[in-house]
Amino acid sequence: MTAITEQLTALGRAIEHDSFAIIDAEVGGAHCYAASQWPVVRRMIHASADFEFNGLTFFHPEAIEAGIAAIRRGGTPVVADVEMICVGLSRPRLSHFGMAAHQFIADEDVIAEAKANGGTRAVEAMRKAHRLGLLEGSIVAVGNAPTALIEVVRLIEEEGVRPALVLGMPVGFVSAAESKERLMAQQEVPWIAIRGRKGGSTLAVAALHALLALAEEGKE
Repeated sequence: MTAITEQLTALGRAIEHDSFAIIDAEVGGAHCYAASQWPVVRRMIHASADFEFNGLTFFHPEAIEAGIAAIRRGGTPVVADVEMICVGLSRPRLSHFGMAAHQFIADEDVIAEAKANGGTRAVEAMRKAHRLGLLEGSIVAVGNAPTALIEVVRLIEEEGVRPALVLGMPVGFVSAAESKERLMAQQEVPWIAIRGRKGGSTLAVAALHALLALAEEGKE
């Protein structure tokens, strides 16, 4: 039986597996990731054709275990900073674990709050997710907005919010690298992060798809 986290056609699966094999061959043993971490990095390379993620990707020691546990628990929300992540995630793969993805950046109340406070929609979107009770025990995926990640870290440090896992992968030039350093500096919540300016919604989606596959592999 084909796993729900695999491509749906035989040709699609063959192409994906061949791509992974090419990545493994080109990298060889030239990486320092644990066996449980490498599938995440490999899928990120696959999604971007950028081998620099072999080295730029960092893991909290409990990140893989925490992500898999959250997925297997069932019904765990995914809170994203932008709609692109929600669109990129496979609905069948999420549904297999009773999961759904949420984002609020385009909501009228979020826009109004951002204008009133002189801040960003990304910050207000994460605050709304918190008010709705979606952040606690969730998987937070940030691929675009550094201010969203900074706000998540603030909520963790100042308000005791405890997501199950934070994927900190915003791309850009203003505060992107700094936001990820702030995430990696805290140890209360597990994280997977891309150091520096590189990142993006595609990478957050790839990382989460890799975690979904890992969760399915070991599920009895």
